[in-house]
Amino acid sequence: MSGHSKWSQIKRQKGAADVKRGASFSKLSNAIIVAAKNGGGDPGNNFTLKMAIERAKAVSMPKDTIERAIKRGTGEIAGAAIDEVLYEIIATDNVGILVEAATDNRNRTTAELKNVLTKCGGKLASSGAVSYQYNKMGKLLVEVGENPPAGGKEELELALIDAGAEDFTEEDNAIAVYTKPNELELTKKALEAQGLNILEAGLTYEPQSTIKLEEKEKADKMIKLMESLEDLEDVTAVYANFELE
Repeated sequence: MSGHSKWSQIKRQKGAADVKRGASFSKLSNAIIVAAKNGGGDPGNNFTLKMAIERAKAVSMPKDTIERAIKRGTGEIAGAAIDEVLYEIIATDNVGILVEAATDNRNRTTAELKNVLTKCGGKLASSGAVSYQYNKMGKLLVEVGENPPAGGKEELELALIDAGAEDFTEEDNAIAVYTKPNELELTKKALEAQGLNILEAGLTYEPQSTIKLEEKEKADKMIKLMESLEDLEDVTAVYANFELE
C-alpha cells in the first residue's frame, strides 16, 4: 500500500472516540430493526441481522433490548417504521460522500444533515450523482497483530484468496478483505475455519478512485465534516473517496 490513508483507516487510527461515535444503542438498535425488517428475525437465516446483533453485544447492549429491536423489525412489536436512506453529498474538491441512515422521520434526518453541511461545507446531490463512484462490497477485518502468521504473509494471502477474497489491503495490524456482497458470509466462515480472527464484518461502499487532500486546512475541514455526519443519531455509516498524506 501507499503511504496515503483513506477514511476507513483514519477512523481506525483515531481509536476509542470513533468507536463510541458508531456504537450508541440507538444506532445499533436501528441497524437490528432494519435487518430484521428486511430479512426476518432469525439470525441463523439472516446474516445481516447476525452481524448487527454481534456489534450490539460487543458494546454490552442488554439481551432484552436486542430482542425488542428484532421484534420491532419483524412487526411483532408496534413502533414507527424505520427506513433505510442513502444520502449523496458533494464536498470540498468534489469529494463524494455517501451517508447511510436508518430513520423513522426522513424530514428530520434530512434537516439535520443539511444543518451539518451548512456548518461544515458540502451540499446534497441527486440520487446517483455520487454513488456511481463506488462499488458495494462485503468487507471483513482479519486480525494479524504485530507478528505475522506462522506460514508467512504469502501463505496468508493464499488463504484469503482461497476463502473468496476479491481484494485485500493492510490496515494497521489487520487486513481488510473485500468480497462480493452475496459471498460475505461464506468468506467469513471460510476464514474462521482456517483459524483466523474476524474483527469486523459487514457491507460497505468502496470508492473506485480517491481524491488526495494535500492541504492541512482542507484535510481538517473534511475530517470535521465526516465526524459531524457520523455524530448524527440517525446515521449508521459514512463513506468518502478522499485520502490524506
